[in-house]
Amino acid sequence: MKNWFPFSDQEYDQIWDRIYRDFKFEPSLSNFPSFQVPYPFITYNISDYFGNSADLDAYDDLEEKALDAFKETTLVDEYILALDWQHECYWVNPRLEFEKDEFGEWTIPMFPNGDYYFFIQKDFKWGYLGHPWEKSITIFGKELINAFEKHKPKMFRKILRKG
Repeated sequence: MKNWFPFSDQEYDQIWDRIYRDFKFEPSLSNFPSFQVPYPFITYNISDYFGNSADLDAYDDLEEKALDAFKETTLVDEYILALDWQHECYWVNPRLEFEKDEFGEWTIPMFPNGDYYFFIQKDFKWGYLGHPWEKSITIFGKELINAFEKHKPKMFRKILRKG
């Protein structure tokens, strides 16, 4: 079964309008954090995983553990939001195959290596927000935080902020 269903233009506008409004999203190369997420949240510093000396297994580990956490916090047929700032965005089901492109990446990667990549529950109860310039990943929502505590990626060792 196919995964990665593109948003309609209306969905795209409505969802990004909500992110700008509810998260006070202000994209920036230097003013951090660029968004405010609801309590509780944890922001992890992943700066050690940028550059040539990074542990390459950590990227696969992040994908695997994130899928485990998403599966734990969704229903069998539930789709979540997969967002790439200023690019096409998708509905994706954590239980279906996450196809990879010619570079071995998901349509929207978990690791924020060049843009803001967000994975958010459809009702905004929880989310995973990758920040490429702060070199961080923020998890919000008690349910998702607990799931990531059980399925903790190697990258989630340094806490930057907690609330």
